[in-house]
This record gives sequence, C-alpha cells and structure tokens, in this order.
Amino acid sequence: MRVKGSVVVITGAASGIGRATALRFAAEGATVVVASRRAKALATLTEECRRHGVEALGVPTDVTDATAVDELARRTVERFGRIDVWVNNAAVTFFSPFLKVPVEDFRRVLDVNVMGYVHGARAALTQMQLQGAGVLVNVASIVGEVPQPYTSAYSVSKAAVRALGASLRSELLLDREKHIDVVTVLPATIDTPFFRHAANYTGREVVPMPPLYSPQRVARAIVKAVESPRREVVVGPAGRQFAVQHRVAPGTTEAMMAVQTDRTHLSRHNAAPDSPGNLYSPSSEPRDAEVEGGWGGRRRTAQRRLALLGLAVGTGVVLRRALR
Repeated sequence: MRVKGSVVVITGAASGIGRATALRFAAEGATVVVASRRAKALATLTEECRRHGVEALGVPTDVTDATAVDELARRTVERFGRIDVWVNNAAVTFFSPFLKVPVEDFRRVLDVNVMGYVHGARAALTQMQLQGAGVLVNVASIVGEVPQPYTSAYSVSKAAVRALGASLRSELLLDREKHIDVVTVLPATIDTPFFRHAANYTGREVVPMPPLYSPQRVARAIVKAVESPRREVVVGPAGRQFAVQHRVAPGTTEAMMAVQTDRTHLSRHNAAPDSPGNLYSPSSEPRDAEVEGGWGGRRRTAQRRLALLGLAVGTGVVLRRALR
C-alpha cells in the first residue's frame, strides 16, 4: 500500500511506539488520526504531526469502550472519507507474581490488550470491507511467542493478539478479500515510558530488560509492513533469536527467559511500592507522554551497530592479510 496520502488510525498514540509510529507516518505524508486516554498528549502529538505538512486529528478514546472505538472510526471517515490503515497499539501491563496480583487487574489487562484490539479490528475491518482495501496492524510482543514470569496477563494477551491475527487472515482468505491485510508486529524490549506506567506488585522497580531497541525502529517496521504486508514481523534481533530458540528448544528457552527477567527486568537495588500503575487512569507525568523512556535505546542500538561494524572491518582485514 502507498503510505503517502493514506489515512492512518493509531490507538495508544500518546507515548512510546504509538507516538513514534504517528510521527513516522506523518513524515511519510500520511494523514494521521491518533487515539489515547490522554487528551493533552494527543494535542501536542497532532501539532507535531502537522509540522510535516499533513492533516492530523486527535480523538480521546478508551479502547475498552466499544462505542468509543466505533466513534473513533466514525469521526475518521466523516473527516477524511476512509480508513486505509488501523494500528491497534494501546496496551497496559502489570509486574507481579501470579498469585499476588488482584484478579481485577488481571482482567483489566485482558480487557485493554485483547478486547481493545477486538473493538479496533471490528471498527477497522467494517470500513475496510466497504472500501475493499486496507491494512490492519496489531502490535503484539515477543512475549506472545516466549512468555515471561511476572507478566502473566500481558503474555496471555499478546499470544491472543497473535491468534486473533491468524484467525482474521483466515476469514479474509475465505471471504476472498485479497486487498485487506492483517499484520502482527512483535517487538522485543523497546525504550518507552511503558515500564514506568506498569502496575507493580513485586516490591522491585521495573526496568527494561536488555537488549533495548528504540521505538523509532518499531515505527519504521510498521510503516514498512503497511507498504509490503507480511503475516508477522519481529522487531529486534534478540526477539528473532528468542523466537527461533523457543521453537527448537522451548524448555531451555523458557528457563532462560525466566532467569533473565528476574535478573534484569526487576531492579536488584531499588524497591518499589505496590501500585496499579496506569491500568485504570493514565499517567499525568509529562515525561510519560514522550516517545522514549530515557533508557538509551537509540544509543544502545547505535553502539551495537558500531561494534558489529568494527567486527566486520576487523574480520575483513584479517581475511585480506591471510589471502596475501
């Protein structure tokens, strides 16, 4: 699909991957409609998008409310005439031992991360079938392939998102909808405010698990997936490696994920009080409405690339000397 001139709807757009994706589509010349619970964050985002010379609309939306999501779609079509791309991205999580987390928090994660995507998919596909074309992008996570401890509901929800995508692709195939695509994106650990938002009942501060990648990398992958749709797109070499390992040696890989999560995803030095995070109300912190979380994802990616480049150059020198 041609991105320039298309109409793109993005949920969970106030920060992180959603915000980066909106800005990327705007830079590529697309009209963007952004949705989130945070009206003020949407206002600043639409202003940033318009600097690229495109139209932008912010619609405050709670994706757990099917009527609100339908209204998001209605306003988009009313204003711009169609929906070419819909990106389901809004998500929440908790970090907690399974038996400690309040059951209502578990249910809330599933309501946002699964039913929110269901509401978005129904609204988007209804319009896309009327048009005869469109791309639905569901942002899942590599933990949908390799679940981790302490985020049981999130892992369940992202596995469900993968299953939803496969089921929808099957139905579109049977309906002979050749010009409607469903793409599932599975990012690895991304440097966003997401980890500060999370509900937490572990007693330890949540930090991103390395290796860490930039949200701009995910945004580029989403735009590319819209231009050339694929079934699933894993973002980040570590995510791809984990996925392959899990299919070959699931028990070993799950053990590795468990140890790595415990050692690197939860601080060994900083305690944290029990908190429901942003499960029921959005953060009011200005820094939580930014693209990056402040953990240096772009810097770390650049450092890894430089290291790999140095290794490649060094290997080339050794080979040339050997050939001489």
